[in-house]
Amino acid sequence: MTVNSMSSRFNRWLKRNSPSRESLEGNRWVGFAARRPELWRLTRRSVPRGVAIGLLVGIFALVPGVQMIGAALMCVPTRGHIPLAAAMTFLSNPLTTPFIVGLALEVGSGLGYNSDIRVFRQLYNSSASIGEWLSWLASDAAPGMVVGLAVISCIAAAIGYLVSSFIWTRVVNRRRRRLLADRRNGG
Repeated sequence: MTVNSMSSRFNRWLKRNSPSRESLEGNRWVGFAARRPELWRLTRRSVPRGVAIGLLVGIFALVPGVQMIGAALMCVPTRGHIPLAAAMTFLSNPLTTPFIVGLALEVGSGLGYNSDIRVFRQLYNSSASIGEWLSWLASDAAPGMVVGLAVISCIAAAIGYLVSSFIWTRVVNRRRRRLLADRRNGG
């Protein structure tokens, strides 16, 4: 599969799964952002900002409705690309959340917070009820998990920013070279 076909498939997927500006204009929480067109344009600055914000909020929040709205709200002051930020929140989904939480607990424990990873594994393997999860979180696991999520989300956001900036630069430079070659060849 070529890079161009993967890129076009990703673009189609992104358009299908991202909220449109028109759909958000009616929302009382993010409607003001929908009326700012610079938050919806793909630029060399807005793309990495949108990716970083989406990863930061998507990993840290872990609550599906909160993630997209939080990412959109954070894009306003930072001038990030809202649809891309919303799409990046899908990194944390029901399949990846247990791994993210487990890693967050490990990081939190490594930073000196008492978060017993064995209890997490027992609850996960036994398909514990929401009440059991909440009582576990209310004990001493929450500080370690929150610190771990903060560290992981900041690292993921920084990496996402750098990678998307690098990819954006490569894509734009490739298009410019192609355009210049077409002009030189009379096309």
